[in-house]
Amino acid sequence: QVQLVESGGDLVQPGGSLRLSCSASGSIASITDMGWYREAPGNQREWVAQVGSGDSGGSDSTNYADSVEGRFTISRDNAKNTMYLQMNSLEPEDTAVYYCYARSMGTIYWGQGTQVTVSS
Repeated sequence: QVQLVESGGDLVQPGGSLRLSCSASGSIASITDMGWYREAPGNQREWVAQVGSGDSGGSDSTNYADSVEGRFTISRDNAKNTMYLQMNSLEPEDTAVYYCYARSMGTIYWGQGTQVTVSS
C-alpha cells in the first residue's frame, strides 16, 4: 500500500507560479514512476506530467503534456519521499484539481487532490 498526500494548491493570478508537493508513505521502495493528473470542472481527468524512478543512480526521466511543456517542471526527492510540480506562467486554463499518482507493483495509487485556481 502507498499513501499520497498533495499540498500547495492555491489561488494565483495569471502569469504567477505555484509549487505542488506530493508526499508518499507506506511501501515506498516499490514505487516506480510517479506523476500528476488534473481535472477541471466538466472535463475528464487529464495527464500532466510523469517522472521515472531514477534507478541505478541515473537521472529521473520526465515527460510532459504538450499543454504544460516548458512551463511546468516535475521532480522527485527520494530522500524526502516527495514529488514536486513547479508550475510557472500559469494560465486560467490550468485551473483544476491536481492529483498525484504513484505506480507500485502494477497498482496505481492516488492522492486526494489539491485545488489550483488561476484567476485575476
